[in-house]
Amino acid sequence: MKFFNFFTKSVATSTVDLPIFFYNSATSSKEEFKSLKPKTVLLYTCGPTVYDHIHIGNLRSFLLADLIKRVCLYNGYTVKHVMNFTDFGHLTDDGDGGEDKMMNALKRDGKTISLSSMREVAEIYMQSFKDDNEVFRNIAPTLYTPASDYVKEQIRLIQTLVEKGYAYETSDGVYYDISKFPKYGVLGNINVAQMQSGVRVAINPKKRNPADFALWKKALLGWESAWGKGFPGWHIECTAMVFATLGKQIDIHTGGEDLKYTHHNGEIAQAEAVTGKKYVSYWLHNAHIKINDTKIAKSLGNGIQLSNLVDEGYSPLVYRYWLLTGHYRTTMNFTFEALDGSKQALFKLKRFVFEECKNVVGTIHEGYRVKFHTAINDDLDTARGIALMWEIVKDDSLSKPDKVATLKEIDSVFDLGLNDDTSDIIRELGIVGENVIPADIQELLEKRMLARTTYNWSEADLLRDEINLKGYAIEDTPTGQKISKSV
Repeated sequence: MKFFNFFTKSVATSTVDLPIFFYNSATSSKEEFKSLKPKTVLLYTCGPTVYDHIHIGNLRSFLLADLIKRVCLYNGYTVKHVMNFTDFGHLTDDGDGGEDKMMNALKRDGKTISLSSMREVAEIYMQSFKDDNEVFRNIAPTLYTPASDYVKEQIRLIQTLVEKGYAYETSDGVYYDISKFPKYGVLGNINVAQMQSGVRVAINPKKRNPADFALWKKALLGWESAWGKGFPGWHIECTAMVFATLGKQIDIHTGGEDLKYTHHNGEIAQAEAVTGKKYVSYWLHNAHIKINDTKIAKSLGNGIQLSNLVDEGYSPLVYRYWLLTGHYRTTMNFTFEALDGSKQALFKLKRFVFEECKNVVGTIHEGYRVKFHTAINDDLDTARGIALMWEIVKDDSLSKPDKVATLKEIDSVFDLGLNDDTSDIIRELGIVGENVIPADIQELLEKRMLARTTYNWSEADLLRDEINLKGYAIEDTPTGQKISKSV
């Protein structure tokens, strides 16, 4: 039996009681959130298939789960969050075709074909994911659930589906008969009859219906079962692990938009066939990230990893900031030019808090707090929240200490580093105090200031370049030149 506590985290709690609205993929509409249990959220996230490192497009899905969790905490809920690791059973073709992705990883890495080798490879990429998740500032789930730890639960669930008449055995496995579940396809409004009529030749002639999906695949490698040796299908793992860790009904289920058509419809069919009750109250799916208007995919060779961005000089929080400038249901097109803009914006935001305002905290402005609370409660409108941060910075009616307090309140949800230790940020930004500026740099600064005051712009630009070459960056502000170590 798996046991764990409800999740707690240092996220501010709003003083105002406002409703939360989420866009529910099952109804294609925005709905007010009502939890199954008072002030408790049961949240499940489809995690990565751990055959390789994740790419920056994958991170958007896990940011979605993180934002849901933070917003719920901000609204006074406790959150019980489970995320799976798929370490077997995910075929290269969602239609039950192709080879297991983990099997491909064994061959790619020159490993022996065995369950122990499969877990060995999985452990590498599970840890890689956890590392990325941590530096990206996503709060770790209450529990990670590798699928291979729950094979017995999956087998029991398949047995129940067979006994209830929802599944049938063939020479190559056990399949779910979608004709027995009329509600199949609620996510994405799939018309099963139309889909089947469009199939010219059944991909697998052993299936009763082309859209039937595998619950168990017979194979030489795997676990023993009533249907012979093999392994559970991809879809059954999540349903079994939700039941085992969260219960038969949960509040929220998340994943990328590509999962809802096959994987998540399969989950609903499995769960509700067993319980006769609604499986998930709210389904939330994020849109994809594209690179130069092309979907990010390892198979396309454009799977940029978070470590690649770091190698290019971008903090993981710069990418987090960029994602927050868009709504999770809107496709975003990644470019390094856009990332440069986010890098500059986050740099300025941190300099404002830690240098211009000296990190002196005043009183949170209630009007702005309510505006922010309303924005994030409105289907996680982070773009509006980011815009609000800059509105606060530019609002001359607020004192600097009150601006800092209000920005930090917002950042308790966004976690862009405004609540970090001051000394860490000073080092990160290379902020230099007047008393530690080298004499030669100070001399160049004074010459540049003189050039600017006499409108000798070409001389000022030359002096800026000279200062840059010495490892310092200059920002011209209304209050004068701001200098920092180049980052």
